[in-house]
Amino acid sequence: MTGDKPKARLPRGFLDRSESDLAAQGRMLETIKSAFELYGFEALETPFIEYTEALGKFLPDLDRPNEGVFSFQDDDEQWLSLRYDLTAPLARHVAEHFDAIPKPYRSYRNGWVFRNEKPGPGRFRQFMQFDADIVGAASVAADAEVCMLMADTLDKLGLAGQYVVKVNNRKVLDGVMEACGLAGADKAGQRLTVLRAIDKLDRLGADGVRLLLGAGRKDESGDFTKGAGLAPDAIERILAYVSFEAAPHEGSDRMAFWEKLFGTWHDVVGDSETGREGIAELHAIMRLCTAAGYGHDRVRADPSVVRGLEYYTGPVYEAELTFPVQNEDGQTVRFGSVAGGGRYDGLVGRFRSEPVPATGFSIGVSRLFSALQLTNSPLIEGTAKPGPVVVLVLDRENIAEYQAHVAALRNAGIRAELYLGASGMKAQMKYADRRRSPIALIQGSNEREAGEIQIKDLIEGARAAADITSNAEWKAARPAQISVPVAEMVERVREVLARHYG
Repeated sequence: MTGDKPKARLPRGFLDRSESDLAAQGRMLETIKSAFELYGFEALETPFIEYTEALGKFLPDLDRPNEGVFSFQDDDEQWLSLRYDLTAPLARHVAEHFDAIPKPYRSYRNGWVFRNEKPGPGRFRQFMQFDADIVGAASVAADAEVCMLMADTLDKLGLAGQYVVKVNNRKVLDGVMEACGLAGADKAGQRLTVLRAIDKLDRLGADGVRLLLGAGRKDESGDFTKGAGLAPDAIERILAYVSFEAAPHEGSDRMAFWEKLFGTWHDVVGDSETGREGIAELHAIMRLCTAAGYGHDRVRADPSVVRGLEYYTGPVYEAELTFPVQNEDGQTVRFGSVAGGGRYDGLVGRFRSEPVPATGFSIGVSRLFSALQLTNSPLIEGTAKPGPVVVLVLDRENIAEYQAHVAALRNAGIRAELYLGASGMKAQMKYADRRRSPIALIQGSNEREAGEIQIKDLIEGARAAADITSNAEWKAARPAQISVPVAEMVERVREVLARHYG
């Protein structure tokens, strides 16, 4: 604080957003919504706050409710938390209203989620997600449907040919970990550490993940992350699996390639029944997607996809954008993942006695928005929203009459505002420019006595001003400014707006 005044500053990990960004993001969200609704998904909204126990064991730190999430105690000493994602609240909602919900239940949600984590470049404590989930369908046909929806959504956003939906199955990786001696409830924490390490493969590379699978890794800031403590042979077995090259040669038969790929994975999972079941499920998803016309260039099997959260129980998937960008070190890399998800058959069942299968995915809205900016998407560019018509106040004793002009415009559906400051005409005109106003309405005592008002077309005026070189010429031309009867004001304003915005 400076003296008695607080310092105006934004908390780390949070952002302010401008009107133009909000408008562009709104167009993107409407496009996503239309894709989801085409598949029969219905909207649902859950609150920002849930009981912490509803998030349960899936919090980053089991012993500290405020570690990883923002938490506080209610007056009844119950722990409450800002939602960490949109999936756990969905599970709570379905369990709470289980008998009233048609199943399978197709739901989409859009909203803010919060992470009480260390912020950094591209990592925020508040960010928006857009989720689509199918609850009550055990068949992997639901997982295939979700993968196809991810692809179609990115196509609708103008990213066709610039993404791939990569699919894996956590049961396969569970089989690999069984083969490495990580089976059993007593190894659950170690398995989760392994999953979170592998999930960083794209960012840290094989060498970084190798450290996290072993003793641990120190990052650039000096912070140390404790590793999974695996033996060298187990580390190499896991890395061999997740680093398997999943792309077939150009022109090869896709299903023949997958047959070969799955045969290789049988060697990796050994005798694990869980692993072999995962391979069969993944094979089924690939067949369904191929039959529906979603080829290897859009949906493909990839063992590097694991997803870091513990609640995934089967198929997992990520939508990765494949166009090149520059990272913070100036290196050319792929843009990376903008959406991901998987099957979480145990999450709803935490609240009920019977198992409830579920699968779905989440779009990282802010990250996807950045991608559309980089590709100069028409959704982002859009049509600039005009500012309001500004009615200038030249005679404050007659402010009621100026307010009447504003009301007449608003009643006609024209966005308008009265200048509420205390400055003179020059400053008011500058204000109108900063508001991106297309029109300023001016009425001094002479115009009022004549029953007229001046309409100043600020867009046309700016164009004309660029061609006028002298002050005398400016005064003679009075570009784009006309005087009209007050009774015709609304009609003439509408004509000017139509000329510029159609």
